[in-house]
Amino acid sequence: MTERLPPKARQSYPGQFMTALRRDELGFTAGMQRRYGDAVRYRVGPFKVTLLTHPDAIEQVLVTKNHDFHKEPFYNLLRRVLGDGLITSEDDVHKRQRRLIQPLFHHTMIKEYGRTMVEYAARHRERLRDGETVDVHEEMMRLTLSIVGRTLFGGNVEDDARVVADSVATILGMLDEFVLFLLLSYGGRYAERIERVPLPSLRRFREARDRLDAVVYRLIEERRRDGDGTDLVSRLLQAGDDGRGMSTKQVRDEAMTLFLAGHETTAVAMTWTLYLLSRHPDVEEKLLAELDEVLGERLPEPEDLQRLQYTRKVFAESMRLFPPVTGIGRQAVRDTQIAGFELPEGTIVALSQWAVHRDPRWYLEPRRFDPERWEPDEEAKRPRYSYFPFGGGPRLCIGEPFAWMEGILLLATIMPEWRFQLAPDARVALDPKITLRPKHGMRMIASRRA
Repeated sequence: MTERLPPKARQSYPGQFMTALRRDELGFTAGMQRRYGDAVRYRVGPFKVTLLTHPDAIEQVLVTKNHDFHKEPFYNLLRRVLGDGLITSEDDVHKRQRRLIQPLFHHTMIKEYGRTMVEYAARHRERLRDGETVDVHEEMMRLTLSIVGRTLFGGNVEDDARVVADSVATILGMLDEFVLFLLLSYGGRYAERIERVPLPSLRRFREARDRLDAVVYRLIEERRRDGDGTDLVSRLLQAGDDGRGMSTKQVRDEAMTLFLAGHETTAVAMTWTLYLLSRHPDVEEKLLAELDEVLGERLPEPEDLQRLQYTRKVFAESMRLFPPVTGIGRQAVRDTQIAGFELPEGTIVALSQWAVHRDPRWYLEPRRFDPERWEPDEEAKRPRYSYFPFGGGPRLCIGEPFAWMEGILLLATIMPEWRFQLAPDARVALDPKITLRPKHGMRMIASRRA
């Protein structure tokens, strides 16, 4: 059978798709799926893109034919910040680095991390004041940053929270500088020269990265002085093939990747979960009933996870409606076929959690917040990749078990003590820049439960 190209979306005027993507990326993606189905190709400037939104096609790209794809060129911008860490490295380098880091996420280590998660969450909830208005997103960023600093780095980064938050916001702002974003992402060997051009936005970008470097290099030096340890940085310092450990630059790249990715996505997921609970008091009531039955008056422990089934469903449903990462990009490194369509070498493939997670074929009333969807018999009816908040295949997020434990334990620690309601002046909007941040933060009123 002759392979065929996916249907082509045509622009009404030059630059239409680029403008639509910049204005409303999520709406553009969902609209493409509604109009053209599960596979559609289009051009954005000079780039040939194919959007795939059927779970079977997504599984082929991420799993069965993953060797036909690399990360798409957009990740070159991330490489300017993260270096060659797990997110940006490819092939043998990625396999080696993942093999070195994987033991840190063994279930026995995760259990120990869980105790630290509860400790920090309990400390954090005591800092809240009854009736005060807080930016829940900012609070969750601070909390998850502290947790990842202690669990994976063995250090205290609570005082660095503002520096990290401001630096990350500055770097994400580069996505709005569309021309510079394209030059840094697709500039190849010229990207480093482009980055040194004396423009204010590029200067802010460099300074933000330097501030993040200062935090991570400090953690590395602290671990180096302390000698042997079981945290991430200590293991990386000991992990060279020649027995002498990695270079400081290699350690920095992996540490920076897990430092930023390890707290950002969970903070985003927690923010949207607390927002959804505030809008659905029936779900909140059922969640509290489970927490009361399982925990009573005590704090949760990692051993409670198996009994906190409804709490897990709440977190899963939140990540369905508001996936922390809304899309995954790949680029074909050779001619290949996916779902009966030909994808020529160089094709950029877009996979959309946002579109798939809200597809009515897999989820009845897909916009409804319904944790009961995650009953085992209901979940078993759906295709495997109708839900993929952590990606899949060999590049499945290495921190997935960490994130599940953290989300469940933070909910179980915070929710019995505090209720959150949207502040009257709150503006809720989506800001999909790598992660699905709330555009204006998430202003909520914290009320202590009786």
